[in-house]
Amino acid sequence: MKPGIQVRAFAAAVTALLVLSACGPSAGNDPGGNDSKTSNTADISEGVQPDEAAVRLLPQSFKDKGQVTVAMDLHYPPTTFLADDNTTPIGLNPDMARLIAKKLGLKLKFENTAFDTIIPGIDGGRYDFTATTMSPTDERLKVLDMIDYFNGGLSVAVAHGNPLNITNDDMCGRNIAVTKGSNAQLKHLPNVSRWTCEEEGKPAINGVTLPNIQEALTQLASKRVDGILYDTVSLVWADEQQPDTFTVLTPQVDTRSDHVVAVALKKGSPLTPALQAAVQSVLDSPEYKKSLANWGLEEGAITEAKLN
Repeated sequence: MKPGIQVRAFAAAVTALLVLSACGPSAGNDPGGNDSKTSNTADISEGVQPDEAAVRLLPQSFKDKGQVTVAMDLHYPPTTFLADDNTTPIGLNPDMARLIAKKLGLKLKFENTAFDTIIPGIDGGRYDFTATTMSPTDERLKVLDMIDYFNGGLSVAVAHGNPLNITNDDMCGRNIAVTKGSNAQLKHLPNVSRWTCEEEGKPAINGVTLPNIQEALTQLASKRVDGILYDTVSLVWADEQQPDTFTVLTPQVDTRSDHVVAVALKKGSPLTPALQAAVQSVLDSPEYKKSLANWGLEEGAITEAKLN
């Protein structure tokens, strides 16, 4: 196989792997006997009962409708993606959404949409809330109520073995991929560039904005970008699924801010008090800890559903 063809074939394989999250063995329990996390479509909220305190806060319009709609971009393993059947949403965030709906005594409708369209959709009333690894920012809090449920972090992924010798403190002049609409694009990469490069008289980091993490990993594999700044959990997941392909630099990138992520809904929504109570009930539940363990995210557990 010619080198160019080999690179294209490999990049396509990476994309397929991450879109479908194919065939990574794990310790997850599959009732059908398959140990792959990505084939386990069991509903973690099965048997969970409504939380009476949360239900009492629920607006009558939602009680009458009996359903709540959550928006997600289902292309971000291991927090938000599709199972091997390419139909069932799985990951921490779908687990959270299902548990929240159960705590409210409502049915749940998923809407799969691009990350950068979620906030306009919530503001326009198309979706009731999102649980999609979104962090509170001053700009988002102008239009959203945001309720904490997880604490993550950012890391840099480079080609396996780090042949360019990139470090968290020396990405100056490099092409570093970020995803469209993410905090990494809007806030963290510009800040890191300013602190570690521009203020030292070095070339700025060149941020390459891409639509999703699959495209970023494909471009890293084909050497069209030098690295990726993205959620640590997703980069570690990609490394585990495709060994000896990427190297995730340690420690995590110091962005001089926390990395809490939050459920979000329209600012001042009458649903906010009920949703906050439901999220707190989830954080107090064994199912929350089980979901984190299923996806290898135990270190991100928090105890307070704080309203930002």
